[in-house]
Order: sequence, then C-alpha cells, then structure tokens
Amino acid sequence: MAEVRFQQVSKTFPPRRGGAPVQVLRQLDLEVPDGEFLVLVGPSGCGKSTLLRILAGLETPTDGDVLVGGRPVSGLRPAQRDVAMVFQSYALYPHLSVADNIGFGLRRSRPRSVPQQLQDSLHRCSRGLPAPFHVPSKREQRIDARIAGVAEELGLTALLDRRPKELSGGQKQRVALGRAIAREPAVFLMDEPLSNLDAKLRTGTRAQIVALQKRLGTTTLYVTHDQVEAMTMGHRIAVLNAGRLQQLGTPMELYAWPSNLFVAQFIGSPPMNLLPVQAAGGDQIQLDARRFLVEGPMAAALAAHAAGEAAAPLTGGLRPEHLRLAPATNRNLAGEVTHVEALGNELLISARLLEGGHLVQLRADPSQRVVPGQRIHLDVDPSGWRLFDAAGEALALPVPPAAALKAEPQLPTLS
Repeated sequence: MAEVRFQQVSKTFPPRRGGAPVQVLRQLDLEVPDGEFLVLVGPSGCGKSTLLRILAGLETPTDGDVLVGGRPVSGLRPAQRDVAMVFQSYALYPHLSVADNIGFGLRRSRPRSVPQQLQDSLHRCSRGLPAPFHVPSKREQRIDARIAGVAEELGLTALLDRRPKELSGGQKQRVALGRAIAREPAVFLMDEPLSNLDAKLRTGTRAQIVALQKRLGTTTLYVTHDQVEAMTMGHRIAVLNAGRLQQLGTPMELYAWPSNLFVAQFIGSPPMNLLPVQAAGGDQIQLDARRFLVEGPMAAALAAHAAGEAAAPLTGGLRPEHLRLAPATNRNLAGEVTHVEALGNELLISARLLEGGHLVQLRADPSQRVVPGQRIHLDVDPSGWRLFDAAGEALALPVPPAAALKAEPQLPTLS
C-alpha cells in the first residue's frame, strides 16, 4: 500500500492528419493518501482514463512526475510499478480458465530459470495424475493457495475450471477483480469497471468493491461517469474538466459547496438550478423583480461581495431539494409545470417560472398531485443559495461550513 502523487503532470498527444496536438492533461497536481478510495469524474475526454493509464505505465506523461509511495515511477515498466488495473472490457484471456486468469499475474511476477519453468509446467500438467506421478512445485502450490483464497473471497470457487465465454458479465467482472487482488498490489486502478453491467448487478458489485477496498485498505483510483457510483463509493471525488482539476473533496463537500459552475452542474442528479441574480443589500439577492433572503455561511460571502462589487452580476444556485411546493403568496415564485417524473419515493418536477421564464427542477412528495400545465408556487430555502461570480467561481466563504466538514467519510483503519 502506498500514497500516489501526480506532480505537474501534462499529456499531449501528437497531431494526426495535419491537425493540432491534443492536450489532454494540463499541469495536474493530485495527491491520493495511502488507503484512500478516490473517484475520478468528468465529461468524456477530460483526461480521467489517461491519468490512470499514465499511472499504470500504459502512457508516458509529456511533462511532470508520478510517484507511488514516494518512489518516482515514470521511468519504470508497468510490471515494476506495483499497480493493478481493472479494465472496462474485463480483458480476460479467453483460452485460460478462471483459475489461470486469476493467477496470470502471479505466474509472471518474477523471472524464472528454464528448469523452474519446466518444473512448474510439469506440476500443472500432472495435477490430475495419481500421487506417485505428481511433480511437486512449491511456487505453484503457493499460487494455487492464493487463487483459492481469492476465489472464495469473491464467490468464484465453483467457477475456477470455466472459460470466460461460459461466464456472465458479473462473473467476468469478479474474475477481473480477482486477478488484480491476487497480486496484492500497492495501488488498484479501476477504469469504469461496472459500465457493462445491468442496473441490479451494478448495485451489488458496487457494494462488493467498496467492502473489498475497506477490508484490504489498498489505495484505489476509480474512474466512472455514474453519479451514484461517484457519490456512494469514494472517500473523496476529483472532478476534472479539459485536463484540469476543478475540485477535490468529499462527496458531500462537492454536492453542497461546489467550487464553480462546472462542478455545480456536473455533480448531482438532477443538477443544480442556476438563476441570474444580483446582490441587493448585505443579506439579500434579487431575481428579476423579487428579492430573497440569504442565510447560512453564504450570507457572509454575499456581504463581502456586496461591499466590493455590489452591481456585479451573480449566478444563484439552488439544489432541487431547496425548492418546495407552497401556497400562493407574494414572496413565492409562480411557475408552470412542464414535466413530471414519478420515481416511486419522490416526484421530480420540472417547471418554468412565469417571471423570467427560467427552467427549474424540484423534488416533491409522491403523494402530491401535479400534472403538466398546472400552475404551482415555489418556496425557496434561504440557506440553500449558492452564489457564483461573473467568472463562474463560487464566492469565497470566510469560514468553511461545519456541515460539510461533519459529512466527511472516515478512511478505513489500516493495520
């Protein structure tokens, strides 16, 4: 186990067919403590998978250094880096059994002499023969014991003699995980390992990966596009866009206090509602002709902003849960329902505000009777406002919000 550090890492792919060079990563600094489960998210092409491939040794950085456990690894071959990668496509060897796929990395972890190779091969070939004809090999016996232990841990014991074509998608994914676990690497790399599974299987495998990482305590970097995976699996989330790190923090920090408009729109499903507002005094903002009170840590940030740039335009953000259906009053927002999604435990309502024509989404109790075309009124939670300046950056908070700090997950206890 070891910490991982990326120091000013850049990656530029050369031009093709007369095009311009493609810069995928731009001077990225990132530190992953020993034993942490870090989730990398971002739009397609932002550099998530490239970052993993650079750490695994499948790509070479254009600039910068990569360190594992304090040791520079940029100049080392993939086999020397002590990392194991689980691919989206499983990458199992179709001609090998489940047992041989799990043990593939173990059998190639150290160089062997020709007599040792011959003895190991004879050991595998003579397994099914009577005891007097069985060729012993201590190395192969250790590998067999390790394969059996991993298979039992992942529920693969009954499948050890099968070929990959005889397995379901979930079973193939567990074999790919087993191959990575068997080597006991310092770092696990997982590149969208659940994207090929159906929804039910993803839920079960997701829980299994989290439990496995917690038990092993191995530093893990996990790439995903799935919001649920990002919010439920990682100790921290790193949001990337255009090769740059946008924000790094716990899931609740990113959800409750996004650092800029990109993170506000990317984290959360549905995304944060964004509305054009202006400061209207020390603790109020104005949306069209209406004023709204701002409470909580954001009130102090608004006061500091109003003291310096009172007339500068702002963007106000509200999560769907910070808008509530309410009776018609002068201070509430009137809107018309455009779409309703019944999700069982809640209603997800899309509405267009009558004043300004802004589209918003909100969550409501499933017992509410709401249909498209119906006029509704919305009450705003004063502590739910998140404010961003003209450059799209969140207004600086004088003191970090205590709620976000309390929500930070605890790292696993390592022995």
